[in-house]
Amino acid sequence: MEDAFTVDDLIACYARGVFPMADAREDESLFLIDPERRGVLPLGTFHIPKRLARTVRNGPYEVRVDTAFDAVIEHCAASRPGRLDTWINHPIQRLYGQLYARGLAHSVETWLDDELVGGLYGVSLGGAFFGESMFSTARDASKVALVHLVARLIAGGYELLDTQFLTEHLAQFGVTEISRADYRRRLSKALATPGDFYGLAGGATGIDCLQAISQAS
Repeated sequence: MEDAFTVDDLIACYARGVFPMADAREDESLFLIDPERRGVLPLGTFHIPKRLARTVRNGPYEVRVDTAFDAVIEHCAASRPGRLDTWINHPIQRLYGQLYARGLAHSVETWLDDELVGGLYGVSLGGAFFGESMFSTARDASKVALVHLVARLIAGGYELLDTQFLTEHLAQFGVTEISRADYRRRLSKALATPGDFYGLAGGATGIDCLQAISQAS
């Protein structure tokens, strides 16, 4: 399937509510997922734990956007304690690189002393953002990236932040689970809405992000 599956096929999959995965990093095949229950993060009710809010406001990290997309995917695909393998295989990584080249995939990165220590990446279509994966090698680094992502989506007029699944980690931020039918309704509306990923200034501070989120709630 991977030989025939193109970046245009991938875009069409997202537009109808399905996404690719693989069984392992070195497995060259991929398959499509269409969950009966879908995780979404309502942008207007995003919850930031108090300690995380302090870190966003005063913490040591610099947040950058779209400066290290390939490196973020490499980190997300790397094995780590408790997870020796990943669903991000090489064909999937190449496809997302092509999406990034078209301006349809983005990374939000946290840096400490010019070292990449956390981040996330995802796909942007219209007013929908599909979060794919995140990583962290320093305390709260990926969580800070998530806060900046949410602020950016709010500022850019997005309607939907798709997290694919509901996990205990994501539940603390207000992620909920909805039916496939409900998800497709929300997706259809979001795809018809123009979203501007760069609606938030590139040098936005943590305070700027917290204010944008507060105004939306």
